[in-house]
Amino acid sequence: MQTHRSIRHLALVLAAILPQFAAMVIPTAASAQPDAAWPRRPLTIIVPGAAGGTIDIPIRLFAQKLSARLGQPVVVDNRPGSGGIIGTQAALRAPADGYTLLSGNVGPQAINYSAYKNLSYKPEDLIAMTDVISFPNVLVVNAQSSIRSVADLIAQMKSQPGKLSFGSAGIGQTSHLTGELFKMRTGTDAIHVPYRGSTPATTALLAGETAFQFDNLTQALPHIRAGKLRPLAVTAAQRMPSLPDVPTMAEAGVENFLSTAWIGIFVGAKTPPEIAGKLQENLVAVMRDRDLIAQIKQIGGIPGGQSQVEFAAFVTAERARWEKTFRTSQLSLD
Repeated sequence: MQTHRSIRHLALVLAAILPQFAAMVIPTAASAQPDAAWPRRPLTIIVPGAAGGTIDIPIRLFAQKLSARLGQPVVVDNRPGSGGIIGTQAALRAPADGYTLLSGNVGPQAINYSAYKNLSYKPEDLIAMTDVISFPNVLVVNAQSSIRSVADLIAQMKSQPGKLSFGSAGIGQTSHLTGELFKMRTGTDAIHVPYRGSTPATTALLAGETAFQFDNLTQALPHIRAGKLRPLAVTAAQRMPSLPDVPTMAEAGVENFLSTAWIGIFVGAKTPPEIAGKLQENLVAVMRDRDLIAQIKQIGGIPGGQSQVEFAAFVTAERARWEKTFRTSQLSLD
């Protein structure tokens, strides 16, 4: 004990007479403490999807508002691929200091835990902070297609088993699994064509490379409004205000078919509570911004803004729901 006191005394004496020694000693003690001045530098939001895609578009709108509120740049870093696993891994490799956020979604933060037997991360590795947007999928075909209804699509799939193809934003994404569920519910078959994000998948459908797709509403809506895609049904319980003339899947004759996508903000589980609390306060405040709410509704989404407790409970329930879906359908992505 006497030795420790002597070393401490010597360090204080040297720090007083040698500024360069002080610079070595003081940061070592401070580095173990939470960043009281957070945020003092730019933040990064990792998006596990392609630029211009369904996850990317609302997060960029959100990032602009968050930047204005915090007075710091907020950089969007796209890391597409592997059903959101690549982006999630990148976020978990970053220091848990409140400067790297993950734009989590239903795929990597709910579906993957049941879809993959050997996943490189666990639910407890992340803290669910708040939701940003949610939206149903919409079943679409190219506007030049002869398919004009869900019944038409089912009839063609049954007359040409395994011939028609459907695109998705990637293996394990909701656009993929919704297509698989559609095949099971209707007793049909089709070829799944995965892409690296919703934008290239939609581009392929527009080019006639695939026959149909369960696209996220925010991604499909501009093309529907432009007359390039034809909506057949939405995967919601009620019709969507942005597509009032488009039936639900139940109205189109396919019962028990609901699929809602969502996007939220997550951070590493080791983020200091003080910083996580500050971040949560600012995230929820941004989601109350009237301009952002209007922008989210304009692209066909439902604005979020749940508390950390509410959103965490929601994500847990989503994992359980998709686990039941995989168990019932006997699907596996390994």
